[in-house]
Amino acid sequence: MSPPSFLLFFFFFFFLFSSTTFSSPLSTIAISHVKNTTIVCALLPSTSSYDLNCTAFPYGIIHSYPSSKGAYYSAIAAGDGFLCALSSLSSSSSSSPNTSVMRWWDFTHQTSPEFDSKRVYIGPVLGKLASGNSHVCGLRDDTGKISCWRWNNISIPSDMKFKDIAVGGDFLCGLLDCGDVQCFGGEENRVVLGNFTQVAAGTRHACAISVSKELHCWTAGDPSNEQETKVLAENVQAVALGDDNRTCMLITNGTVSCWGDEIELPGDLVNQQFMSIEAKGNAFCGVLRSNFSLMCWGSPFFLTKHFVYPRALPAACQPISVSNCSCGYLPDYQTICLDGTTICEQCIQPSFALPVQPSSPPPLAPPSSPASPSNNNTTNPDHKVSGTKRTTIVLIIAGSVATAISIAAIACYTLYRLSNKSGRIHNSDVRPRPRPGNQPRPELPTNQRLTELLSKNHGSYIEEFPLQALLAATNGFSRENKLGSGGYGTVYRATLSDGRTVAIKRAEARASTSTSLPPRRTKDKEYAFLSELALLSRVNHKNLVRLLGYCVEHHERVLVYEFMPNGSLHDHLHKLAGSELSSWSTRLRVALDAARGIEYLHSYAVPPIIHRDIKSSNILLDDSWTAKVSDFGLSLMNLNDESSPEESLHTAGTVGYMDPEYYRLQNLTAKSDVYSFGVVLLELLSGCKVIHRYEESSTPRNVVEFAVPHIVADHVHKVLDQKLPPPSPTEIEAVTYVGYLAADCVSLEGRYRPTMTEVVAALERAVTAAVPPEPTLSRSSTTRSV
Repeated sequence: MSPPSFLLFFFFFFFLFSSTTFSSPLSTIAISHVKNTTIVCALLPSTSSYDLNCTAFPYGIIHSYPSSKGAYYSAIAAGDGFLCALSSLSSSSSSSPNTSVMRWWDFTHQTSPEFDSKRVYIGPVLGKLASGNSHVCGLRDDTGKISCWRWNNISIPSDMKFKDIAVGGDFLCGLLDCGDVQCFGGEENRVVLGNFTQVAAGTRHACAISVSKELHCWTAGDPSNEQETKVLAENVQAVALGDDNRTCMLITNGTVSCWGDEIELPGDLVNQQFMSIEAKGNAFCGVLRSNFSLMCWGSPFFLTKHFVYPRALPAACQPISVSNCSCGYLPDYQTICLDGTTICEQCIQPSFALPVQPSSPPPLAPPSSPASPSNNNTTNPDHKVSGTKRTTIVLIIAGSVATAISIAAIACYTLYRLSNKSGRIHNSDVRPRPRPGNQPRPELPTNQRLTELLSKNHGSYIEEFPLQALLAATNGFSRENKLGSGGYGTVYRATLSDGRTVAIKRAEARASTSTSLPPRRTKDKEYAFLSELALLSRVNHKNLVRLLGYCVEHHERVLVYEFMPNGSLHDHLHKLAGSELSSWSTRLRVALDAARGIEYLHSYAVPPIIHRDIKSSNILLDDSWTAKVSDFGLSLMNLNDESSPEESLHTAGTVGYMDPEYYRLQNLTAKSDVYSFGVVLLELLSGCKVIHRYEESSTPRNVVEFAVPHIVADHVHKVLDQKLPPPSPTEIEAVTYVGYLAADCVSLEGRYRPTMTEVVAALERAVTAAVPPEPTLSRSSTTRSV
């Protein structure tokens, strides 16, 4: 049943009182400490540039740093006794910045630091600037490489690429493309596994935010909990870390929460909404959303006064030509950004667990100098007091009304969800939960379900294509463009109007009133379409085929993917003569790529995802022969709590690859994918189809029945593909090792199979061992303890 209209009204009204938050990879706030002085710096909007001002506390001394001619400051960073400012330069033919210039000011020796600066960098655009106590590092936009200044002993592998960086006291952490965090320097040398989108660092601790907005933190240099993190909070948009584990986080409803030694958000800022936050040592600062004023807390200097600047730049302004603002621009961005630049609004849904009471910021009457106290004398004190009372009354009434509406919305929403609760395919037990009366639940229309799932995931990155554009790109879904077909549709090669070559999966067209397919089959196709769209719109990994967009129009169900020019692993093993996969080392690398994609689904997707249809035809190869897992139509069958689990949670998979334990007991776990991947490994080793007629038998048998007895008897050579040259001395032990691994993966009982993380580790050892002259592997390292 759809939510009643009054409930939708409550949700709409509640959304009006909620706001989104924004965090930028380039900070416009910086904090420095020099002896007993705390210096707060910020970029301030002006008519022709961004003014860089710094205020020293407790003295109130203000310094201004004019930008160079032809450039303007775009970001700043600071540490103990220094300040760095990044300028963006554009060529005459482009409004987008193509060069970055960074200057360094030393606060420790000069009485007039605004005149003591040095240019320390000029080169390709830096997309991130991060600083710690003594060091500063930048991340290049074009290569993903890290450069550091005044930090000679930091060593970062040149082949690593990063998406985000953070600098702590004496260590650096970088966010890798795969979502893991790698840390370097000092006593810190670790990899933190996860599906992260941001990383932050304090003096002695670091944190990362996952795609599901969970905050994971760990202590730097602590060998007792290496590679372990703690989930400290949920619904986190950004985080600022100081010293002694002092931490403040920006929640997705715009408010700030702090914890740690002697760090507490002042009472008059508790219900305020912030745009961004920054920290260094014991000082924390943030820009208010309501009026962009800069407020600070934490340090004793800010106990009685939090206000620093009346109007600060809340985030770096980016050129509109390169900004992908899928959720629109920040309101009133024209008043703070220069012409041709903007600040994007963040795509965050309001949190029902954290209702936001509408409230205005504390009255701010900034003095001529932020360092001097405000003048409280007025010509009419009585009038001022009465105005304050009226303001307080209005705020109380507004807050009460919003709170009542929020509580009503939450209550109605909770009752509605409880009355429509059902299971999910992600659960290890796929048997449907009983429902009172066993009454079927009406389904939501596809467009409404589509809107819901994209709002829950990262739908803003998925493009909606008009059907007419896809018809033009495929010549009306002509046979000449057809690449292949499967149980849930036909795949076509297409060239879009912008020149991109893509693959288009089109579900079998259905009529509006009738269909040649059975009702169960029709619903399965609908579930498969929505499942794949839901899953691929929220995951991102180099070994998963990337979804570009979709089309739901005139009863068509179409998905648009990146094009994989080298086809499927199945074709190279069983159809194509003279395939590039004609060496054992290449086949091992393909196996490792595919395993990493599946490991991501099991270990780093939130919630974990079980593919349910791992097979060689669902492992595709791009132009550089990187393997990517595809076809997620069976991974998520129950997308909405309004769906009928009896019709979606049935056993699914492909004959020959399906886990016998799953087929017999209906018990779906991640080990079911491990079994299917073990079958793929046997395909790679033997070159045989999964169901094949073998020489010693007149009846077709599964590759598992053929290969595993030879492997268990230590006769792996009887299994190897005869179409390939025999393995070289450096390959034979690695190939044998993978044979043992495959046998472990296809164990009849799931508890004896390795996890995909263990499979990836084993394949990494095998790929490495295929190169050195003296590989050292043993079967014992693939066995699994119960």
